[in-house]
Amino acid sequence: MKNGLSILLLGTLLACTTTKNTVETATTSTPAPSPLTTHVEAVRKQFAPDKRTVLFDVTAKENSVLTGETILPEAKAALLSKLQAANLAYTDSITVLPEAELEGNHYAVVRLSVANLRSQPKHPAELATQATMGTPLKVWKKENGWYLVQTPDNYLAWVDAAGIQLMTKNELDTWQKGEKLIYTNPYGFALSNTDKQGATVSDLVYGDVMVLKGKTKDYFEVSLPDERVGYIPSSEAIPYKEWITSRQPTGENLVQTSKRLMGLPYLWGGTSFKGVDCSGFTKTVYFMNGIVLPRDASQQVHVGELVDTDKNWDKLRPGDLLFFGVPAKDGKPERIVHVGMWIGGDKEFIHSAGLVRISSMNPNAANYDDYENNRYLRTKRPAPGPNMLDLRASSIYE
Repeated sequence: MKNGLSILLLGTLLACTTTKNTVETATTSTPAPSPLTTHVEAVRKQFAPDKRTVLFDVTAKENSVLTGETILPEAKAALLSKLQAANLAYTDSITVLPEAELEGNHYAVVRLSVANLRSQPKHPAELATQATMGTPLKVWKKENGWYLVQTPDNYLAWVDAAGIQLMTKNELDTWQKGEKLIYTNPYGFALSNTDKQGATVSDLVYGDVMVLKGKTKDYFEVSLPDERVGYIPSSEAIPYKEWITSRQPTGENLVQTSKRLMGLPYLWGGTSFKGVDCSGFTKTVYFMNGIVLPRDASQQVHVGELVDTDKNWDKLRPGDLLFFGVPAKDGKPERIVHVGMWIGGDKEFIHSAGLVRISSMNPNAANYDDYENNRYLRTKRPAPGPNMLDLRASSIYE
């Protein structure tokens, strides 16, 4: 789970604050907030409670100038309406994205096997999440060769230009209409010809989606989002329509799928066979069964039906999600920092912690995980809802 590191860094920063800084803070006068600020915050709370999925970066300056940007025109309209109703003067300098500099390229499709999406437009920035080849994205703005994009599950992050193929709405529609092929091996390659010793066009991971152009006895011919042409062994991929109609997210299938990821290394921000963090692991397992979960554990915890809060392990079914963290206390809110998936057996669950591995809640088991047992908070059973996408009913690739 990605929340834990940010909290640790914040704690370290606070611990390193010097006495001198404290004195300066106490003696430096703070400008009075703009009378518009209360209304800005009310609109932010209403329309953008989670900045990971909604952008509303608006500030009211002392001179009553509203600056910043948002992806929600309705949020801007609501703010201006509130200010007018309160008879407050303002100057509107809020930009509604997508920005004009994109010249109509408001969409993109991931062109790499796995694109790394970061928290800021630079390579050293935190890896926020990943997106696999063929994933359609909304594009909101450009900055120094990086693009602010939004994934189908609404996650906002930055990707460098090499990771995507920019498209207009018409170009995206054309891409979506093409018959699709999905790669179903954990890892492999698209080749330049049907010779196994041929050059590599691209590496591939499970979940990569391409346009199917043709088929021979042993190979699929595919077109990648940037129109590169490659050949994939027919034993390693399947037509997308065939794949999606075969998805059955039963407990048995989820457990079987989860074990295909055993031993994968933990990767902060990872959501692919190249590495997974804890919520990236559960997200990948569910995706392989046709379900798109929210990105982070603190978002996944709001999906589905509450099963348990008291370690009544007999209530749990394979496929249920276990959440771990710090309970609310002394006015501080609860913090969800880890997630795993119940697989049954000897009170066992599977999770990404160092690597994808199986732990047990049975104190007598060799793989008993006392650490996770002590910070267990609750179990949820994912179920259809507004924050969970079922690809069998609403394809993002066609």
